[in-house]
Amino acid sequence: MTTLENRPNTALLVVDVQKGVVGGAHQRDAVVANVAGLVERARREEVPVVWVQHSDEGLTRGSDDWRIVPELTPGDAEPLVEKSYGDSFEDTALETVLSKLGTGRLVVVGAETDACIRSTLHGAFTRGYDVTLVGDAHTAGDKTAWGAPPVEQVIAHTNLYWSFQAAPGRTAGVVAAADVVFGGAS
Repeated sequence: MTTLENRPNTALLVVDVQKGVVGGAHQRDAVVANVAGLVERARREEVPVVWVQHSDEGLTRGSDDWRIVPELTPGDAEPLVEKSYGDSFEDTALETVLSKLGTGRLVVVGAETDACIRSTLHGAFTRGYDVTLVGDAHTAGDKTAWGAPPVEQVIAHTNLYWSFQAAPGRTAGVVAAADVVFGGAS
């Protein structure tokens, strides 16, 4: 279990599901639908939903591309953390938000698999969180023009290596959206 003291709660962390990030992403509609289903379940089960929203010179704060996709609407009481780096913890209030919620376990969904999702998974894990990646609720855009593998291979590889992640006192794993258990380890 988490190495963070007095942090028994789980939170759903929704990373960068923004118009300009997932607009042309692999299986965009299916992934957004899986995220939406998890958001609904988390709310019903009174599990905190924490939103992360990226901005940089290519994704300008306040622009239409910067906005969360229309299928998802953060609740008024749900924390929204703005970031400028891949790791959602880097130079943000995320740790403070999660600490106030008593969160020691994160269920992670969103985009981009090979950038912000990967960085956030590792950032959370090294900070002491238990981290579950939802294998069918993250995606990325095609970067084969720059020598990257096809997106489906990037997703498959991320799901593979995260299911074997290990460290003292922490758990990591990958589950399908239908198999997420918010009340404990999936």
